[in-house]
Amino acid sequence: MKPRPAAADQAARRGGLRRDAERNRDRIVRAARELFAERGLAVGFNEVAHHAGVGVGTVYRRFADKEELIHAALREPLGELAEVAQRAGEAERAWDGLELLLGSITELLVDNLGLRDVALGGGGWRLGRTTVERVAEVLQHLLDRAAAEGDLRDGVAGDDVVMILWLVTDLAQHSVQVRPGLYRRYLQVMLDGLRAAPGRSPLVEKPTEQQMLTICRRWAGAPL
Repeated sequence: MKPRPAAADQAARRGGLRRDAERNRDRIVRAARELFAERGLAVGFNEVAHHAGVGVGTVYRRFADKEELIHAALREPLGELAEVAQRAGEAERAWDGLELLLGSITELLVDNLGLRDVALGGGGWRLGRTTVERVAEVLQHLLDRAAAEGDLRDGVAGDDVVMILWLVTDLAQHSVQVRPGLYRRYLQVMLDGLRAAPGRSPLVEKPTEQQMLTICRRWAGAPL
């Protein structure tokens, strides 16, 4: 049998190393996706490496920093978030769009706490900013339309919706072992509180923009 040229052996080894690197990267992304969804973005590289069955050095070789890993792990969920906003923004009546937007977003954020941290984190995580800003634009447009159509309570702002999403998704974490899906009851109660109705008392003063950012970043465990 004719011996293989050294160059061919080297090419084969490089190809094998590339395939190994790709497999390791896929394992790391899957592990990160699972851990971020279950526990949020506070999960570190050591935990991801252990869950993926690789050394932590392998994680650092594949990803320059945590945000790069988060971006890879949450690319698909962020896409789903954008699709929800698109559908909601096309609703004929704004209130129907708001119900669709809040109901669907809540489902996504309950199922993926990492996505919740990015979507509601007050800009503490840079990734996904384009998607989050687009969702915020759709939300504000629906709120403006709902107010013009007489369906929205006076004084309601986009920040109020963000707080509602934090509260309901936090409730979901504490009730899932006792009563899965209970959060939907309280989302309904809060949605009803946003709707225009006779005899509504004026809302108390809303937080400032800086207060809102600080609250959201602390809730998400994001850099302040």
